[in-house]
Amino acid sequence: MDIPESQWTEDEFCAVGTETDRIPSCKSSASSGVKAGISSGSSVHELLECPVCTNSMFPPIHQCPNGHTLCSSCKQRVHNHCPTCRQELGNIRCLALEKVAESLELPCKYQHLGCSEIHPYYSKLKHEQLCRFRPYNCPYAGSECLVTGDIPMLVTHLKNDHKVDMHDGCTFNHRYVKPNPHEVENATWMLTVFSCYGHYFCLHFEAFLLGMAPVYMAFLRFLGEDSEARNFSYSLEVGGNGRKLIWQGVPRSIRDNHRKVRDSYDGLIIHRNMALFFSGGDRQELKLRVTGRIWKEQ
Repeated sequence: MDIPESQWTEDEFCAVGTETDRIPSCKSSASSGVKAGISSGSSVHELLECPVCTNSMFPPIHQCPNGHTLCSSCKQRVHNHCPTCRQELGNIRCLALEKVAESLELPCKYQHLGCSEIHPYYSKLKHEQLCRFRPYNCPYAGSECLVTGDIPMLVTHLKNDHKVDMHDGCTFNHRYVKPNPHEVENATWMLTVFSCYGHYFCLHFEAFLLGMAPVYMAFLRFLGEDSEARNFSYSLEVGGNGRKLIWQGVPRSIRDNHRKVRDSYDGLIIHRNMALFFSGGDRQELKLRVTGRIWKEQ
């Protein structure tokens, strides 16, 4: 399939680019839970919420002489003084609350997205950092985008907000054009998204310095989990003047951001001089045609 050539623009530069479980905020003094016993009307979840950052507290949980608690990270932020009563915190640990937390088993915070797993309080956070139902980050590389969501939502976001090229099919023929390529050493071209085998793939093309050498790199990412990405392979081919380079690999999941993939050199890398040789003419303009295909491994 022929795809319209992709023009680089000035605002498409490469951009450098976990949250603990938040519990509904309903502040209660931990002193009543620690010093006088947890009342039947109190929520254990509320007692485990740090009053400063409102995240769930994990050992060591600190308390002041009056029984007010906070997490270890916030203890440094408040300069060792209780944010509730201003007493000096010292090094008192709330062992009772830590013991209560040990007895809890809680559902994953991505339960509403389909995760049905239940974990002990202290291992819940580790699970959530790797949960396959957690939202994906936007794969767009031309700017630092903070949008997260599931795959259908991100595909719509890429199409409507980033105006990326959307194509159906498992083969492609893409032409990258840039006047005065010697003036650009770090840039990213517009992302291209392909719908293939009922899944989505995004093609990246970037310019950067490999050591002191200016290079271009093309690679494919899979919109989904790494375990699913390994079911596919892809090839990229670039050439001209009777010569060609071919790359074959496995698409990387968008769980790995584009910079991580690029810095691992997991893709087709073309030195600028060779790319200009492939472009033909007087080598003053990049006109590089990248062809490729995606297939499903049996």
